[in-house]
Amino acid sequence: MAFKRLSDEQLVELVEAAIFVSEKPLSKRRLQETVLQDFNISAKRLTQAIDSLVEHYSTRGVQLIEVASGYRFQAGPSLAEPLSKLWPEKAVKYSRATIETLALIAYRQPITRGEIEQVRGVAVSSNIMKSLLEREWITVVGQKDVPGKPALYATTKQFLDYFSLSGLEQLPNLPEQQDVKLEQILSDPSVREPS
Repeated sequence: MAFKRLSDEQLVELVEAAIFVSEKPLSKRRLQETVLQDFNISAKRLTQAIDSLVEHYSTRGVQLIEVASGYRFQAGPSLAEPLSKLWPEKAVKYSRATIETLALIAYRQPITRGEIEQVRGVAVSSNIMKSLLEREWITVVGQKDVPGKPALYATTKQFLDYFSLSGLEQLPNLPEQQDVKLEQILSDPSVREPS
C-alpha cells in the first residue's frame, strides 16, 4: 500500500481538526487508526504535531489538554464562570455521601463497598453506587478474595476525563494525617468484609 504524503503543517491542521470535531477525547492511537491511517506518520512526528498545538493554544481561550482517554479542546479554567452563563440550568449537586464514596474509590482503588463503609462509618446507599456506575465514573474491576467475594470498585477513564485529569497521580495529595488514618482503618484485621 502506498502512503500519501503529508507536510508538517498539514499534519498539524488535520490533527487539530480531528480533535476539534471529535465528540470524545482522541488518543494518539485512535488518530493513527482513523484520520492518519492513509499516511505513514511516526509516533514521534504525531507527538511533535500535538505538542505544537498544545503550545499554540496555551495562551488562548481554548486549550488543548490531555486527559485519560486522549486529547480534547476545552475552555481555559479562568473562563469557567462567564462561560457557565451559556448553560443556565443548575449543575448537578452531589451529596456529601456521594462525594466521600467517590473520593474513597479514587484514592484507594480497588476498594470494596464494605471497605468504604468501614471508613465512612455508615452504610453506602445502593443509589450512590448505582448513580456512580451509571455515570460511568466507577466500574467493577474484580472480586476480593474473601468470603462472599465482594465487588472491587475503581474509577474509569470517564471519571478522569470529567475532572480533566490524565491519570490518578494528578489527584491532589491527601493531608498526611488523613492518609495514615485511612491506611489504619483499611488494614485493621478486626474489621471483616460483610458476607
